[in-house]
Amino acid sequence: MKLRRQQVMLDIIDEKPITTQTELAAELLARGIKTTQATISRDIKELQLVKVPKGPDSYRYARPRQVDPPWNNDRLIRLFRENVVNFDFCENLILIRTLPGAAHNVAFALDHAGWKELLGTVAGDDTILLIIKPKDVVGQVVERMKDFLR
Repeated sequence: MKLRRQQVMLDIIDEKPITTQTELAAELLARGIKTTQATISRDIKELQLVKVPKGPDSYRYARPRQVDPPWNNDRLIRLFRENVVNFDFCENLILIRTLPGAAHNVAFALDHAGWKELLGTVAGDDTILLIIKPKDVVGQVVERMKDFLR
């Protein structure tokens, strides 16, 4: 039911400008899906819907745009040089320390860098945990990051 409801929500916002959760609930009900505001709110968050300008004074729900910024090596290298304090590793994990408040930006850039061996990151305020697979390529990733800081 949840997947169907979320797909219908996407169809609705693709078809017409929806500006409020109340409008979205009414459209869902018109399509035979009764739901609560809390459920709609959770679905909006899960679907990562955003509000985009509809006109000069109003906004509407839309699908999130694809991440298009140029996450090339030059930008990643700059982020590393400006924010990374140090890093260390063991097994298939790499721990990166950043300046306070910088971990999320660096982790986001790493997540979108296209590194096949990077399963994902977990970021705090000044710490990032990288999960690498397979374990035997951790050394290569560490060397790549050392090159970034040179």
